[in-house]
Amino acid sequence: MVWKYKTSGIPDELFERLPGIPLTKREVRLLILSALRLEDNSVIWDIGAGTGTVSIEMGLLCPKSEIVAIERDPEIVSLIKKNCRLFNVKNVTVREGSAPDCLGEIKSKPNRVFIGGGKSVKAVLLEVWEYLQPQGRVVAIASNLENLYQLSEGLAQLQARNIEVVQSSINRLETRGLSQVFAAIAPVFILSGEKI
Repeated sequence: MVWKYKTSGIPDELFERLPGIPLTKREVRLLILSALRLEDNSVIWDIGAGTGTVSIEMGLLCPKSEIVAIERDPEIVSLIKKNCRLFNVKNVTVREGSAPDCLGEIKSKPNRVFIGGGKSVKAVLLEVWEYLQPQGRVVAIASNLENLYQLSEGLAQLQARNIEVVQSSINRLETRGLSQVFAAIAPVFILSGEKI
């Protein structure tokens, strides 16, 4: 196994990657996992799963939970499966499909949902809410103003409770030439809310 620790925070470089496919950075994943408030024996949807980093971290933290990673691109679906094998994660099911259209096909209804971005984040949020179980929680990230607005508007429209918005501002120490400098990771907004 590549990651032998119980804690979250798998280094980014341990995941298999594809050129041009974004990866949720380790420090941002930690904030997302915290915002999700994970519980054992949950059903968790990861919409727009990308490289599968969030799904894999959830799978390792909650081995009794059922995690559904949803991704529209077949090549990226293969990448997520490869990363699941790499980390020996058995409780992640990868579904090829485009949200929100494919959500009705998933049999298990979620207690937690992570929305990792996309063009129609508000439509995804509104559709997810229909399937989310009572006391369920949604966490979404926005890396641009349009998605931040769509998600904020959607949470307000749904009358979500206990809404939180956090902006990450993270720097990593990197070696550049002979110097060590702090390099900024692009800021991300993390929004969360609960269904009563």
